[in-house]
Amino acid sequence: MKLYSVNAGHFKLDGGAMFGVVPKSIWNKLNPADENNMCSWALRCLLIEDGNRLILIDNGMGNKQDEKFFGYYYLHGDDSLEKSLKKHGFGFDDITDMVLTHLHFDHCGGSIQYNSDRTKLEPVFKNANYYCSAKHWEWATHPNAREKASFIKENILPLKESGRLQFIDETSSLIPNLSFIEVNGHTEAMMLPLIQQKENTILYAADLIPSAAHLPIPYVMGYDVRPLETLKEKEHILNRALEHNWKLFFEHDPLIELVSLERTERGIRQKDKMLLSEI
Repeated sequence: MKLYSVNAGHFKLDGGAMFGVVPKSIWNKLNPADENNMCSWALRCLLIEDGNRLILIDNGMGNKQDEKFFGYYYLHGDDSLEKSLKKHGFGFDDITDMVLTHLHFDHCGGSIQYNSDRTKLEPVFKNANYYCSAKHWEWATHPNAREKASFIKENILPLKESGRLQFIDETSSLIPNLSFIEVNGHTEAMMLPLIQQKENTILYAADLIPSAAHLPIPYVMGYDVRPLETLKEKEHILNRALEHNWKLFFEHDPLIELVSLERTERGIRQKDKMLLSEI
């Protein structure tokens, strides 16, 4: 098994929304905001090569939305999903399995594209099956008012129409050494991939812990639908990660890909930071 970090670009979100009840005087030191209170965040995906399987975990926000949409989220930088895959010698048609932790636009928007004349939506990964939680699918296709703007139908409905959508839960294992942990604080039934690679165990933390700056238990995003549940899930998973020496892979940290953990007087915190390619 080989693992590759794949950056689909960077985007901006309001710093206050990303850190919830944490005061700006604190979070601004962790990820400084621009003049509009916006912080830059990564769209970092994970690629697993295992024999003839090429499994991509999340795929960023894509590029099919209109100018108004990107005016809110400021997609920027030189990276793209296509270019980042190409750096590792792969293309869209090589992907065999597309795992979606959840269906917020910044995690699944790269799943679907317009055809050449923009008359039809079609899967980006033509040879892949797409996977998400059945409970989350139901949640996303019947959205609540709080999350509705994050569930864009153009990203979601064509997945089922393609006939390539399959459902996973905590009992699923697409390949040996890949399992899933369900969490429900950020959104209903978000699936966190857990990968065993030789002596390393890596948790793809998705939006439970979007960055190293979110390691403190109370640092919970304002986007979470059940913030008190997130508190419990973070505490449980961080303790489990420390006990079993897991490394955490961050989807949205603008600078840090991967960390090991240690217990400090302030709680469980980052020990060492590293690149995925270094382990």
